[in-house]
Amino acid sequence: MRTSIVIDRASAVPVHRQIYEAWRDGILAGRFAGGERMPSTRELARALGTSRSTVTQAYEQLIAEGYLESVHGSGTYVSRELPDDLRRPRSPGPSGRAGTPTFRLSALAQRLGAARPVADRAPGSIDFTRLGPDVEQFPFTTWHRLLNRQLRNPPGALFDYAGDAAGDPRLRAQIAAYVARSRAVSCTAEQVVVLSGSQQAIDFSARLLLDPGEPAVVEEPGYPGHRRVLEACGAQLCPVPVDAEGLVVEALPAQARLVYVTPSHQFPTGVSMSLPRRLALLDWAARRGAVIVEDDYDSEYRYHGPPLPAMQGLMTNAPVIYCGSFSKVMFPGLRIGYAIVPSELITPFRRLKWLTDRQNPGLEQAALADFIADGHLERHIRRMRRLYGQRRAVLVESLAEHFGEAAQVLGDAAGMHVMVRFADPDVAERARRHKVQLIDAAAYHLEGAPSGAYVLGYAPLGERAIREGVRRLAAG
Repeated sequence: MRTSIVIDRASAVPVHRQIYEAWRDGILAGRFAGGERMPSTRELARALGTSRSTVTQAYEQLIAEGYLESVHGSGTYVSRELPDDLRRPRSPGPSGRAGTPTFRLSALAQRLGAARPVADRAPGSIDFTRLGPDVEQFPFTTWHRLLNRQLRNPPGALFDYAGDAAGDPRLRAQIAAYVARSRAVSCTAEQVVVLSGSQQAIDFSARLLLDPGEPAVVEEPGYPGHRRVLEACGAQLCPVPVDAEGLVVEALPAQARLVYVTPSHQFPTGVSMSLPRRLALLDWAARRGAVIVEDDYDSEYRYHGPPLPAMQGLMTNAPVIYCGSFSKVMFPGLRIGYAIVPSELITPFRRLKWLTDRQNPGLEQAALADFIADGHLERHIRRMRRLYGQRRAVLVESLAEHFGEAAQVLGDAAGMHVMVRFADPDVAERARRHKVQLIDAAAYHLEGAPSGAYVLGYAPLGERAIREGVRRLAAG
């Protein structure tokens, strides 16, 4: 048997490992047949210019793993016991790539849509596509101190499996108190289930309330991420239009069992659902045995008057699953959100959390409970509300200065983005030419997207960048 092993003396991989990998790969690729005799350790060591003990170490590993077999008094051979299909040379599969298996995907796998890629910020560009918070403004020194507080004398349970999949009891109590103060949500800590974000809340709601093929109402336009979750669960999407008062309740299909809405700051139009519409939607759901999933993703940021009360608190025993997240008010990497569910759904939500995800990280939950209890969360929100309100005002002022009535800002003075309708058809081309990144509002429509509408995220941008971005959009 001739060997083509090449030893790389400069490699960090030990020589015996290089020898082992070369023989193993050759056997698996079918270059060496079962029963073929191996060179002796002395012979191979001489050929490779290495010590016999190094070769012996590689052979012993190959024998231990079943690639080689040693016959006393005869020598060492390629194992005859390897399955034939392991030794068979790999032939290209249907994709043309050698060794690529073909799997039959389930119906769920085939329903999964592609994730929306996060666009890289081009050098020198001004990026209005970021719809999250300004994480550089977060009080990370305080957050680190609270994490360290937990680590100084941690209870053993902090790093073990949680006894309750619904989340840290202290955190759930703090969340219940916080949403009662800030959003007039009516709930107990028992109704709070800690999740990894609003996306998981939508997923759980769909899986627990809908069978494949059953209808789910989504806003048109609306957030595509949650639409994809519903589609993946097999729901039949029923888009219902949004006007200046929010979801058009009169257009709801009678057979719908789940209605997903963003009533406090509709995404992406920015309108708030009027009180008569909210009451009408609650009445419609109660009469038909349907459930409303209320996504309150950024209602803390309202720049004229106090935050609107949540729809969940407008009716006793409201048929509402209320979803919240700390991604917008703290930082997205925290990955902690929550669902506040009707009493009848507490057990199914907890069981599904335990089955699919077991629990959220205990350390971060404990630190977050302190962050809320010590008043840091609400102080941070108040500070960011002032900052984001100023940035929104700068954006609106700059649009008026450079475009006048040719740029219509839609929705209420709230949130972390605005939807703008431009009368100028060349805005997209100028944005491309002058390195301004925008989101075309067509991405949020299932049907008949209007032309000239764009979503601009302003929260992470400084005032100078906002002014410069609008100036570039208007430049010739």
